[in-house]
Amino acid sequence: MMPREHQPARIRKRNRVGLYRESEGFIVPLEGMGQHNPARGKEPCFVHATKERRRWGLPVLITPETIRTLQRKLYRKAKQEPSCRFHALYDKVYRADILEFAYRLVRANKGSAGIDGVTFETIEENEGAPAFIGELEEALRNKTYKPDPVKRVMIPKSDGSQRPLGIPTIRDRVAQMAAKLVIEPIFEADFCETSYGFRPKKSAHNAVDDVTYAMNIGYTEVIDADLSKYFDTIPHANLMATVAERICDGEILRLIQMWLKAPIMEMDKDGTKRNIGGGKGNRKGTPQGGVISPLLSNLYLHILDRIWERNNLQHRLGARIVRYADDIVILCRRNKSDKAMAVLRQILERLKLALNETKTKIVNSHKGKFDFLGFTIWIAESRKNGNLYSHVQPSKKALQAIKDSVTAITQRKMTVKPLEKIVTEVNATVRGWVGYFHFKNCSKVLTHLRGHVEERLRTHLRKRHKVKARGTGYARYGSQVLYGKYGLYKVPTTAGWKKAHAV
Repeated sequence: MMPREHQPARIRKRNRVGLYRESEGFIVPLEGMGQHNPARGKEPCFVHATKERRRWGLPVLITPETIRTLQRKLYRKAKQEPSCRFHALYDKVYRADILEFAYRLVRANKGSAGIDGVTFETIEENEGAPAFIGELEEALRNKTYKPDPVKRVMIPKSDGSQRPLGIPTIRDRVAQMAAKLVIEPIFEADFCETSYGFRPKKSAHNAVDDVTYAMNIGYTEVIDADLSKYFDTIPHANLMATVAERICDGEILRLIQMWLKAPIMEMDKDGTKRNIGGGKGNRKGTPQGGVISPLLSNLYLHILDRIWERNNLQHRLGARIVRYADDIVILCRRNKSDKAMAVLRQILERLKLALNETKTKIVNSHKGKFDFLGFTIWIAESRKNGNLYSHVQPSKKALQAIKDSVTAITQRKMTVKPLEKIVTEVNATVRGWVGYFHFKNCSKVLTHLRGHVEERLRTHLRKRHKVKARGTGYARYGSQVLYGKYGLYKVPTTAGWKKAHAV
């Protein structure tokens, strides 16, 4: 195991409730440790805000006290009574304060319009937000609400393929957010410690911390599991049965069923709409892009976590599972990975899910590397003292993606745009990337990125001002000029863990 003095502060703070956790996403407990609270056993206090929003001066959405009180009560009841099934939830979904806050949350996400083409600007310029919310409240109250078709858009992936994304209308996104505000605390009480995706008080960094901690104590054979088209293959019947383990309110179940069965439509360049799937005959899948989809997808894979935990498979198999949504790694002790892989396949078969055989692999982290949540991880040897440690750095794929983005913003044809806009866009893009990847052993990668950003802006200035000689460009647009005169964001090059050591 890594010597204590070399462990990051987060690992050193590990206690009986697990790793120290920071907030991520919209719902963030104000105190406590999520479902595994310290002594006092208090439930999470749900606050819709993030450190990132405060850091960049963005609006911080604080959950109204009335909603926080409801969420606390639901969480406490679910935590104290694991077999309790909740009824009388539907009337909470169309409460005016919940719908109003749901609207604000969806608006803060700045998503695009759905299949109806309605944007927030359209709503607020025409009928106004209060009338929009009132109309939705009435439809939910009278049980006349019906979801609109989901708009299918294709997002290009780095390997050249495309990922389908389903975008509900704003009306449906607000309704889904309202339902999520009500039911999420119930399921949060059940989720396991090793599940990190889309959860209060947990983040991708916490998941990476868990992985490296396990590696440091001997779980060095890693099953890097990739599920095949997970969001598209979740069986509705099984998912609804999982929801019904905790919720017996028929109207809530009907809402979720309607969202799962919503038709899927594509819009051609000429505005023609085509129905391409979904509908009442659809038996599987939840649209990637819906507000409720992350919770439902997390809930279904919770069965995997629950089986692992209840059967004490970490001890029996020598294999610890760490999951962030559908990103799964199983860390095994020496020569235990084959058995753990066999058990994983059996569980997934019961869930009617499958592994992507071409991407799933077993890695000996002493000899090989694996990627998890944008980071490349392996066991490395310290150059200072020869000790072994878990090395974590931004992956080549992640680095290339940000370099490509900066290159696109600063290419020659962009010289027609005002320089201030170019610099602002570069700063926002790079700052967002660094906000996530300035973590663990990132110094070399960030140093490389800083050089690339400087060189791209310098090249852009040369093209803009017709400076042909590279040497003249370096003399005229040196680093001090880029940062001082033009206001370029300076990428930090100190490893993320050094800041933690100083705490």
